[in-house]
Amino acid sequence: MLSNALLIGRELDQHAALDDAGKDVLKQAMAELGLSARACDKVRRIARTIADLDASESVQLAHVAEAISYRLLDRER
Repeated sequence: MLSNALLIGRELDQHAALDDAGKDVLKQAMAELGLSARACDKVRRIARTIADLDASESVQLAHVAEAISYRLLDRER
């Protein structure tokens, strides 16, 4: 399996594809938190990791929401 840290571009789209609800939450987080495209990719990688730990084949809304919450914690430092 490919390391999540190495996922970029199309690979990220393939291995960390988001459903419509996940995309909407991520778009909202980008707008409200001013996340850059790079930060958005990091959130998607983290969501993929959370999904892996949850033994889920797909990245679900809960995984994206949890990844965003970790990003918020990182900003508070």
